[in-house]
Amino acid sequence: MMLTRFNPMRELSGIQREINRLFEDFFGDALERSIDKAWGPAVDITEDGKNIYLKADLPGMNQKDIKVSVEDDVLTISGERKSEREEKKEGKFYRLERVYGQFCRSFTLPDNVDPTKITAEYKDGVLTLTIPKTQEKKSKTIEIEVK
Repeated sequence: MMLTRFNPMRELSGIQREINRLFEDFFGDALERSIDKAWGPAVDITEDGKNIYLKADLPGMNQKDIKVSVEDDVLTISGERKSEREEKKEGKFYRLERVYGQFCRSFTLPDNVDPTKITAEYKDGVLTLTIPKTQEKKSKTIEIEVK
C-alpha cells in the first residue's frame, strides 16, 4: 500500500478548477471577455550570434506612450493604449473588442548582454529591441581542498 502525503494546495487547486468551471458554465463568453480586458502585448524573442531581438506588438499606440527600462538585469516594457471612446462625441458603438489601458511586461536579461547598449525602434505598431551580446562569461572551476 502506497501512502500519499496530504497536500492542502492540491485540494485547493481542485476546488479552484470546480469554481472556474461553474463560472464558465454560468457566465459563458461574458466572463472570458472581461478577463481579456487585462492585456499585455504579444512578444517574440529571437537571437543570432551578436544580438538578442525582442519584438512586441503594440498596434495603435503612440511612441510617447511606450516606456522601456532596465533595472537589476530586468528589462521592462510598459505603457498605455489610450481609449478612443472619449474622442467620439456622436454616434453609437455597436461592438468594442479592442483592449485599452495600461500594460507591463518584464524579462530577465541573461548574463552575456550589455544593457547599456540596448536600442529600441517603434515602427508600424511593432516595438523592436536589439540587445547586444557580450563575450560569453566562461565558468571557472576552482578546486577547494577539503581539510
